[in-house]
Amino acid sequence: MTDVALRHLRAELGSKVATGAVALEDARSDQSGYRSSGIPLAVVSARTISDVQAVLRIASQHSVPVVPRGAGTGLAGGGTGSTGEIVLSLRRMNRVLELSVEDQLAVVEPGILNGDFNDSLSKHGLWFAPDPASRAISTIGGNIATNAGGLLCAKYGVTREAVLGLTVVLASGDVMRIGHRTVKGVTGLDLTALMIGSEGTLGVVVDATLRLLPIPKGPRATLSALFPNVDSAAHAAAAITASGLTPAVLELLDSTSLQLIDEYLGLDLSSQGQGYLLAQCDGSESATEANKIASILRSHRGTVEVSMDEQQGERLLAVRRSFHPALAARGTVLIEDVAVPRSRLPEMFAAIAVLEKKFGLSIPTVAHAGDGNLHPNFLVDTPEIPQIVWDAAGELFAAAIRMGGTLTGEHGVGVLKKRWLGDELGSTQLELQRQIKHVFDPQGILNPGKVF
Repeated sequence: MTDVALRHLRAELGSKVATGAVALEDARSDQSGYRSSGIPLAVVSARTISDVQAVLRIASQHSVPVVPRGAGTGLAGGGTGSTGEIVLSLRRMNRVLELSVEDQLAVVEPGILNGDFNDSLSKHGLWFAPDPASRAISTIGGNIATNAGGLLCAKYGVTREAVLGLTVVLASGDVMRIGHRTVKGVTGLDLTALMIGSEGTLGVVVDATLRLLPIPKGPRATLSALFPNVDSAAHAAAAITASGLTPAVLELLDSTSLQLIDEYLGLDLSSQGQGYLLAQCDGSESATEANKIASILRSHRGTVEVSMDEQQGERLLAVRRSFHPALAARGTVLIEDVAVPRSRLPEMFAAIAVLEKKFGLSIPTVAHAGDGNLHPNFLVDTPEIPQIVWDAAGELFAAAIRMGGTLTGEHGVGVLKKRWLGDELGSTQLELQRQIKHVFDPQGILNPGKVF
């Protein structure tokens, strides 16, 4: 059936269908380092909603799997294609279809890059708040697929809070418009929220109506603090959130992370402390809020610097954003993603230290401390991730769940975390979610083998 489907695709979509070795090989992997075991049937670069409909109609007719894909920056293997699958690339659907300054909303296609979109909004005094570390290279569609968060989500929310409505192509090829253009809307079940974070398993998003925010007024205040150990830094972060203060950015880096960044950027942070907190306050009360946060940091043995200079603030944020490039420069890395209640951050860092000793691994960890989302990273000196890392990751996930946390705060389940999904959800909820998947995709052709 795959040969017939491929002929049908070529007849209807022509040059948008690629079967060359380079295109097929690229579609097998993402930024997680995962590579599928087989070669996809084809990569189709959709440019219109009609293109997406055609792919799904043909796929349904011939029972061929379809893998929606954005820029390939995922960290869980969720957008990777394998044997006999059609990879549906949405990267060329990258237009802003509408911008309403009055209503503070925009309608965009899924392939637009997060950073490019925000650049286009800045001249209107608006911005799209979700701020994943990959914003310069990740698409809005990918942000929606994984309900991405990032550095600013403790104050401004994750992607779900910034999406008002979606246009989705179902497995049958039918188009469904869900959500609304209004700030409020509670008609029927919230299918928009259900679609966000579903990783391409329920439908293909072809446009999104997004909530925009005014760019905060006034100078931003940026704080950096070095601590004698990561435990002190984690307790300081927990104390900030417990105080009722909500900085726009609150990031925590452990000692190994600082060493890697020092090597990568030519800095000397790791000789000055073993834990590092970076905070940024925005809005008209930024200076006042920063001073309160500085007092909390000092009370937890932090050596604090406060800057109201915008360029210095950007340089400090660049230190945090350089973490993943610094890791990549060292070799193979498994970038993980768990979240715990913010009060349990110190306990989670302690659990990671125990795993490092138990398994003899280096696990440099950074955290979006403002919302309890940690990124433990497993560094290995082999091209493939060895079994010992997966064993350690399993214990990492179990520890997060014991603390009332979750397997993934923003990367998604994809392929890499599928085996542990039932540990968090339980058998009853997992089966119900599989039944919901079946309602949207009765043939099981949408991103099969991912999540469920």
